[in-house]
Amino acid sequence: MAAPVFEEFDPASDCDCPGCVHWRRVPSRARTGRHPAAHRAVIVAAAASAALVAGHTAPAEAAPHAPGRPGVAPDGESGTPQGGRAPLRGPTGNSQKAPVKVPTTTRAEIIERARQWVAAKVPYSMYESWSDGYRQDCSGFVSMAWNLPGNEWTGSLDQYGVRIAKEDLRPGDILLFHNPEDPGRGSHVVIFGGWTDYRHTYYIAYEQARPHARRRVTPYAYWSHSDDYVAYRYKGLEGATAGATPGTPGTPAMPTTSATPATSATSATSAGAEPDTAKPGAAAPTPYPGRAYFGPGANNKYVTQLGRMLVERGAGRYYTSGPGPRWSDADRRATRAFQEAQGRRGRGAGGLPGPLTWELLVTGAGRDIGAGAAGAPAPSSRGVPAYPGRAMFRPGAQNEYVTRLGEQLLKKGFGMYGTTGPGPRWGEADRRAVEAFQRAQGWRGGAADGFPGPETWRRLFS
Repeated sequence: MAAPVFEEFDPASDCDCPGCVHWRRVPSRARTGRHPAAHRAVIVAAAASAALVAGHTAPAEAAPHAPGRPGVAPDGESGTPQGGRAPLRGPTGNSQKAPVKVPTTTRAEIIERARQWVAAKVPYSMYESWSDGYRQDCSGFVSMAWNLPGNEWTGSLDQYGVRIAKEDLRPGDILLFHNPEDPGRGSHVVIFGGWTDYRHTYYIAYEQARPHARRRVTPYAYWSHSDDYVAYRYKGLEGATAGATPGTPGTPAMPTTSATPATSATSATSAGAEPDTAKPGAAAPTPYPGRAYFGPGANNKYVTQLGRMLVERGAGRYYTSGPGPRWSDADRRATRAFQEAQGRRGRGAGGLPGPLTWELLVTGAGRDIGAGAAGAPAPSSRGVPAYPGRAMFRPGAQNEYVTRLGEQLLKKGFGMYGTTGPGPRWGEADRRAVEAFQRAQGWRGGAADGFPGPETWRRLFS
């Protein structure tokens, strides 16, 4: 077989610089001094009787503007000296982050979106997406609540927020822990829903965790890795003030129903309304419609909204029907019970909602109405869930009553003994928490053994 013959071959260049475009238009024999890239490819031809099999490779150096790329005209002429859009590059050559688009929202809208997942008990999943398109894990939950344009993760949520101090936390902010060395180990994020105690040691957390989205009292900053959590406030937060002009964003429209407001601010105050001023620097997360929308004779949508929020916080027993748009004694008693659950007395618990009461209700902050709340008839035995028996709290027990017990201990301020939240399996942390509660009742010895009996159960849920 004859040795192959090597023949220099001048391949068609895809370079579109003015020189190459010119030489492609002249006869091949006149081509001299061509673009260097035109002489860098060869083919091997088999010199035997077999047919010639030819191939060519692309130029060794990519042309600055290949045909079909952005900036190149269809006829091959260069339309612009630069290519398509690309991320800016910093001095080290690494791509810089493109500016983040941050949709605007309000604190009330953040909490409302979080509540929708909690009410639907959206199952936890790192891979599935809910009907609204957001991933069903903790960062997908925050992406949904913050109304972000896509699903973020714990390593990227910080770019949508600004760091704040613990003292500045307000409902709608987040507490974020991202473990950069092993993101799957410990990384988590929750939505702050408000403090539950004046010492700021417990707060309401809205979170997506196994088995489903939930709202629960949580020790600050979290059950585990507590020192590593960082507080962030959403950049696109839209401030809302109680005195905003109707028609501006975040301002409630005047009721279209046949509203009959209370006669005057003076009469509302004398009826026991709280002062119509909020704490300095604490703007309500959703506009308070004003005291004129509540009280005898009022009939509007805000009365309905108030009643529904009160029922969610434990005031359902005050309503035989409703809640509805017409103000009733049930609304007054339910509002008073909620105000007294916050430790208010006198004018501060008069049964008419002011800005502070409204803010606590719309954000889910503050304390829920207990079974023995004042302002209502004396609670009957039905106000306390039935005691299930000691067998439910033995070592190794696993049932719903252990979870309910743990949640109630947490609400009472005795949940500091566990590293995770209340769960169905009875453990030493549960026993120690019960023992601490029993000792707080003044019990000693066998009466404070850490196992709940009927009297412990009654006092805990009363």
